[in-house]
Amino acid sequence: MRVQFKTGYDQDIRLFADAREALRTAALLAIAAALPFLLDDFLIGEATNVLIWAIAGMGLMVLTGHAGQPSLGHAAFLASGCYANAILMGRFDLPFLVAFPLAGLLTGLVGVLVAIPALRLHGIYLAIATLALSILTEDIIVLAEPWTGGVVGMIAPTISIAGVEVDRLASPGLFYWLCLAVAVVVTLGYRNLLRAPLGRAFLAVRDSEISAQAMGVSLAGTKTAAFGLSCMVTGWAGALMGHFFYTFNHEVFTVVISIQLLLMIVIGGLGSIQGAYYGAAVVGIIPQAINVARDGVAEAFGGGGVAIPGLETGIFGLILIGFILFEPLGIHGRIAKWRLYFELFPFCRRDMFRRQKSYLKTERLR
Repeated sequence: MRVQFKTGYDQDIRLFADAREALRTAALLAIAAALPFLLDDFLIGEATNVLIWAIAGMGLMVLTGHAGQPSLGHAAFLASGCYANAILMGRFDLPFLVAFPLAGLLTGLVGVLVAIPALRLHGIYLAIATLALSILTEDIIVLAEPWTGGVVGMIAPTISIAGVEVDRLASPGLFYWLCLAVAVVVTLGYRNLLRAPLGRAFLAVRDSEISAQAMGVSLAGTKTAAFGLSCMVTGWAGALMGHFFYTFNHEVFTVVISIQLLLMIVIGGLGSIQGAYYGAAVVGIIPQAINVARDGVAEAFGGGGVAIPGLETGIFGLILIGFILFEPLGIHGRIAKWRLYFELFPFCRRDMFRRQKSYLKTERLR
């Protein structure tokens, strides 16, 4: 049995809980960096897709998982970051290293503007408002044809960094490393945010707005900051997504993407950075698993593969129902329980994992 004793308050806000966690993280990062030497171009493309989804998941996790503000409209902010990056690079001839951060900052500003009228909304009402924003964004993209290309769409400009061209098709390894670098920077920033007073304020607002307000936390300022930071990170994911798809239009950023993002962080584990990565892996693996299974069935029974409409969405729904019923804390929660079980064995008890009420009685009907 291994038990970690804390001897000071600083241990609660350390970047890594102990040396073992730091070594595990370093080993995982080394393996991730070595993937282009170990996998073929197709699998590198799938790994890149997982990284982009993980960045978008961390963006939504800030708002929903840690600040407690549900959103069904993050596809709008993906689109904002994607189009902002493409316009800055294509229309204004800005280099990628300038256009990419600016695209995130502009998307964060959009999130702040959205947060101002949404501050008085809670729960399902806020989710409906963000859902309406996602639907409206598709029409805005079509109407702004001189800038966005309308229904025809746009082509992502070529990325050039220090004279080296980074292209998803011509140089998948370089584009993977670029996405990995962004994911590492976002993860490090996210982890430090949770150690800062603002991150603690997010958690306080999520658990109880009344208690947070009583402790002096500004609800308006905290929610606005959560929207801004969440949309900024999501905008960066959208910019990378545009380069990943190469061509894009309004049909890429539909409401389905917003719902898929929410499903992803719920399945991965709400309130944890690791949950964004676990959920992104599920989102990346399921479509390919469906294709492999369909080809296997076609091979076994003869004939061509039959595409079943809505199969992928139905499987996502079944997985979500299963997690809500049997493991509400998601994949990360289940792994944390297994780890705690083995660390405390044989002193662990079933009651240690009993579900706790998430809200105060005064806030259940809000």
